[in-house]
Amino acid sequence: MSKFGLGRNLGDLQNEIGTVPDISILSGVDRVTVRQIPLVQIGVNPDQPRKTFSENELAELAASIREKGVLQPILLRPVKNRDYNYEIVAGERRYRASKMAGLAEIPALVKQLENQNAMEIALIENVQRENLNPIEESAAYINLMEQCDYTLSDVSRLIGKSESYIKNMVRLNGLPTDVKKMVEQGEISASHARAIAVADDPTAMARKIIENKMSVADTEKEVKRVARSTKSRSFSQKTMDEGTVRDMTNRIARALDAKIQIREKRGGAGQIVISFENRMHLNELVDKITG
Repeated sequence: MSKFGLGRNLGDLQNEIGTVPDISILSGVDRVTVRQIPLVQIGVNPDQPRKTFSENELAELAASIREKGVLQPILLRPVKNRDYNYEIVAGERRYRASKMAGLAEIPALVKQLENQNAMEIALIENVQRENLNPIEESAAYINLMEQCDYTLSDVSRLIGKSESYIKNMVRLNGLPTDVKKMVEQGEISASHARAIAVADDPTAMARKIIENKMSVADTEKEVKRVARSTKSRSFSQKTMDEGTVRDMTNRIARALDAKIQIREKRGGAGQIVISFENRMHLNELVDKITG
């Protein structure tokens, strides 16, 4: 079974979201119902990655909806013990604009989804449509990793972006609140923000970027020149002395009856290298490690 709850149904859902038949659609083993749902029965998803909505864009969409209606159904899932019957998985912008347009109902696909599946779909929809600002995108990746126990590699495969991209975006979440607001308001770019995330005083650096209209390249040079944060991986030094490393090495070597090397990197990460003499020795090591 795929780690991602969506599995092969993701492609089906993406196709379904773009259609508006007034019938039920078979998606995998589930029948997804498309029907008109009263807006009063719908609530927003608290884990929705997108937190900000442009009033001007909503007003434009509302005007279009008044003229042409909702051309693309939103995706809902049934919920219990809430003040509403359905929760939005994808399409909150269309939902908000429909309320502004004075609609009483909205066309929707209704599908049974677990929390993890709903988070995956919401993130994919927003990232693919480029609806998120960099800070929202950063928080969404962290939320997905924390709540679904995903790794950088998992998120990378889920949304189709490189691990280095995900890692750089996640770094933005550690910025001070005032710097995050500067990014959200477009005063500094995400590239500027990534560069100053390792600085000792990101707020001062952000103000300097705005005042001097610094390019990203100039910002990177300035960050290398100023003091770096103690949280920065490149700032961190090795934390274990030689005696501690030697003691740990000997303990593991005795337990496994093998040659051991502990290689510590900057920031506290590292490797344990276990050497084996032949295939039989390897099998013995595997048995010891796995119990």
